[in-house]
Amino acid sequence: MMEQTRNGPAPPSADTRTKAPHRPGPLDPALSAIAVLLAEADIEIGGERPWDMLIHHPQTADRILARGSLGLGESYMDGWWDCAQLDEFIARVLIARLDEKVGATALMVQGLRARLFNLQNMRRTWKVGQMHYDLGNNFFEAMLDGHLAYTCGYWAQADTLEDAQTAKLDLICRKLRLEPGMRLLDIGCGWGSLMKFAAERYGADCIGLTISREQAEHGQMRCSGLPVAFRLQDYRQFDRDDSERFDRIASIGMFEHVGHKNHRAFFKIARRHLKEDGLLLLHTIGKNRRRNPIDPWIERYIFPNGDLPSLGQIADSSENGFITEDVHNFGADYDRTLLAWHARFEAAWPHFATRYGERFRRMWRYYLLACAGTFRARSNQLWQVVLSPRGVVGGYRRPSESC
Repeated sequence: MMEQTRNGPAPPSADTRTKAPHRPGPLDPALSAIAVLLAEADIEIGGERPWDMLIHHPQTADRILARGSLGLGESYMDGWWDCAQLDEFIARVLIARLDEKVGATALMVQGLRARLFNLQNMRRTWKVGQMHYDLGNNFFEAMLDGHLAYTCGYWAQADTLEDAQTAKLDLICRKLRLEPGMRLLDIGCGWGSLMKFAAERYGADCIGLTISREQAEHGQMRCSGLPVAFRLQDYRQFDRDDSERFDRIASIGMFEHVGHKNHRAFFKIARRHLKEDGLLLLHTIGKNRRRNPIDPWIERYIFPNGDLPSLGQIADSSENGFITEDVHNFGADYDRTLLAWHARFEAAWPHFATRYGERFRRMWRYYLLACAGTFRARSNQLWQVVLSPRGVVGGYRRPSESC
């Protein structure tokens, strides 16, 4: 469970906040510097537009300049500043590349740490499950759709979150060319949204791997009576005697936790368990450039040990065992997905306020809306990559968007 006062100063008391928005002045060089930077993104401090920044605490600018993204997120969590449309604020900051001008030292340390150490080793692998996915099934049920799909929906022809997630799950099954009786391995299966859908609609026999006990227990209950089994295992622990083979393998929203030092091992394990005529579908958030480290605030508060892959890293690490058949980028759809999750989270918040507290609310709001901004700015991508061991005879053709 996340501690609501961890890794940052306590929220300022009423007498430390300014009664009116704090504006830059000649005796406030840090605030003036922030104002000049934000102007490059057409953002004002104390302005009236929904993406303008309202500062409540006089040390906000110093904290942001000193710590970059980490200072920006932590000061928001502590109530030091607000913005009516936080997602648009973040999108504008990223489009103007202001993130490259502030907190460079923190990013450099983050990048060096990721290069020197395997942050996704077996000893650390369970941390994200305990910290994030074990927050509580009722919490995620309130925020997500009926499938309990915690990955990007597919909005090409959808008007609601439920429709977008149904379309995404069906698209995956059709891309995998699932047929009744096929064995499907879902690496990082969450609450079993894909397995439940594949078993009910396509007649697949499914095994899923998760590092969250909450997900495994709740998912198995949801899939009662279906040919679906959950295993509480890291992918590196699965079938070490190498006895199981699958017609299809999918990994939906898990590769972001694998880490570039483990990419080759991931694909080696997938290849070993996939039949010669099988297909692998990888659904992952990705970054534009391989040298970019994960955002320090996201790594500390939301997804510890995360590491977004670049498309080049996926190609490099899979080339010895697979042929890439299809690459599909619908990252812009994550913007709409995250906004839908945020709306549901805010609507359900009264049921969780006492349990989690206001700092958690601001943290989670920042997470959802800031991430929406990254996809709107096209700083992050969402790829579905279809791979085969030897190449599909006659060539692989992506199915149509309609169900």
